[in-house]
Amino acid sequence: MPGLFSPIEINGLELKNRIVMPPMETNKATPEGCITDWIINHYVKRARGGVGLIIVEHTFVLPNGRFSPRQLGLYKDDLIPGFRQLADAIHAAGVPCILQLNHAGSRTKSEVIGGQTVSASAIPLPTGGEVPRELLADEVLEIEHAFASAAGRAKEAGFDGVEIHGAHGFLLNQFASPLTNKRNDEYGLDMTGRMRFPLEVIQSVRDTVGSDYSLFYRLGADDMIEGGITIEDGVEMAKLIVNAGIKVVDVSGGLIGSRPPEMVPGQFAPQAARVKKAVDVPVIAVGLITTGELADDIVRDGDADLVAIGRALLKDENWPRTAAMDIGLE
Repeated sequence: MPGLFSPIEINGLELKNRIVMPPMETNKATPEGCITDWIINHYVKRARGGVGLIIVEHTFVLPNGRFSPRQLGLYKDDLIPGFRQLADAIHAAGVPCILQLNHAGSRTKSEVIGGQTVSASAIPLPTGGEVPRELLADEVLEIEHAFASAAGRAKEAGFDGVEIHGAHGFLLNQFASPLTNKRNDEYGLDMTGRMRFPLEVIQSVRDTVGSDYSLFYRLGADDMIEGGITIEDGVEMAKLIVNAGIKVVDVSGGLIGSRPPEMVPGQFAPQAARVKKAVDVPVIAVGLITTGELADDIVRDGDADLVAIGRALLKDENWPRTAAMDIGLE
């Protein structure tokens, strides 16, 4: 079986190993959402440290989908040059890069976006927050187009692909989960309806960037809350998004977020393993994976094709070298 440091080809991208830097918000953009020198340096250090792939932090596609005041945004053409600088710098360090696109929905605050938050239904998240306004059908279409436009800008800026964020209680996860979607129209009622919006986003993005462009999806495969999405649901959702054109499934948590209260090493690896058995595209595992031994075991055991290293990589930009020593490699 391949190991953590085995190369892999994903949709035409050549990765030197299976180590992924996952999207982790730095909150270091300008108030407009533009790339800064700090952000470029942050990613270049990890690229030089030896990761195989970088997924750049979540980037809002519309101002009313901004999560935080200094979040990256790619909602207008004026922002493309800054993102091109970032993509060029990562590529110069020899690493492919993907840009994650997101709409926060009700996970943001009215003070951040200057208006009432929005969601699938006028229901706050189980984890707390403001009561949002239910999106109208034509507003749903506007957001779909915004995702597609942002993806087109990312492609123009030189990114090797985009990742659509459908996890961690953000808008697409809010539509997919029965806990936050109580709609009675075509975007609700059952899994087919709840997944309609995410699938239309995928299709709209695919129509914009073309069938050959790498399209990832961060899947909230398990809400981990009673009455929410279960891993059985997550497996069915994974099949739907792959059939719609997703080339890589990045398996994480749902409404509970990326950091459950009682988190254990390899938190979402079991969910990734379940998804991997059901789809024929590469799968990424994530969740408090801090040692090279654990990361290598996940790949060798066939639970996932790639492993995302988050907080450990923030602490140690050269984590791949540390991991290699963990498993006795140079």
